[in-house]
Amino acid sequence: MMAYPRLEINLKKLYHNAKMLVEQCKAEGIAVAGVTKVFCGDPIIAQVLIDGGIAMLADSRIQNLKKLQTLSVPKMLLRIPMLSEVEEMIEYADISLQSELAVIEKTSRIALEKGKDHHILLMVDLGDLREGCWEDEIYSLSEKIVKLGGVKLSGIGTNFGCYGGVIPEDHSLQRLVEIKNKVEENCGITLEIVSGGNSNSLHLLWENKIPKEVNQLRLGEPIVLGKEDVYDATIEGFYDNGFRLWAEIIEIKSKPSVPIGKIGVNAFGYVPTFENRGIRKRAIVALGRQDILLDGISPVEKGVLVLGASSDHLLLDIEEMERELKIGDILEFKMNYGALLAAMTSPYVHKIYVK
Repeated sequence: MMAYPRLEINLKKLYHNAKMLVEQCKAEGIAVAGVTKVFCGDPIIAQVLIDGGIAMLADSRIQNLKKLQTLSVPKMLLRIPMLSEVEEMIEYADISLQSELAVIEKTSRIALEKGKDHHILLMVDLGDLREGCWEDEIYSLSEKIVKLGGVKLSGIGTNFGCYGGVIPEDHSLQRLVEIKNKVEENCGITLEIVSGGNSNSLHLLWENKIPKEVNQLRLGEPIVLGKEDVYDATIEGFYDNGFRLWAEIIEIKSKPSVPIGKIGVNAFGYVPTFENRGIRKRAIVALGRQDILLDGISPVEKGVLVLGASSDHLLLDIEEMERELKIGDILEFKMNYGALLAAMTSPYVHKIYVK
């Protein structure tokens, strides 16, 4: 008997996307760090990425990197590490994104104690205002790093889109290259990695605008959803349904479209608003905010409108559906990156592999 809510994971489609992405990037001299955070470091899915040609895995959480230890590729910690997790980071990550001297110094100290070499990707903030140093800090910081033992300054990187929504342009990445060149000159070293961001940078790849010195991108969404960020479009030749979300109907009733009575703050801390459309046929499915990002899902079938959700109930308007629904019927929903992240994280969503 099938259990719901249900997330079907098509491994063949994910392998196809990973292989296509690796081939496109390789043609331009760019390596892919496959981001595993959206599927919580699931080693079965991660192995599919490796089979598709990805030679480095990247995740924001050490808990996820622990799951990937049996996989024989380098591991990158994507989130700037906490001081309190440096010891675990050295154990489970080969390279980390860093921007703070205090953390780098602790990384050096513990790496020396453990007899390990930990690689550092120094992050530069080029305007998105998430992690990273301003340019004037990069040069002094890099000079301090190269004097430390136990750590190696292996490259520099930047991020776009995740906070400020900044779209990378060719001159942005060219500036990163110029900073890289100056760091090398100042420190007398060669930086192996120039990491040009995430899937926000893919449009530059297709437009032949990525500087040749940029040799890595950190990519997840194109693999799992077949999409890129800037134009929010499915990439030609990629599958956008490697993950499919299904939920079961538990109630069907005709009800008013506006609640009856005085309206106050709901369970999530805000006062909801409603459009009066009269009596409408509605369905509830067993799926809620504890499982999905409400704004990130959309019904696959026409005539279904998402009204809202509580922790455990998703409310739908089905007045205009052509199909006559009954209790126990199953509806499918498409997800964006945030909704997929939530569904994979929720222990209440059953994960099923399709091979």
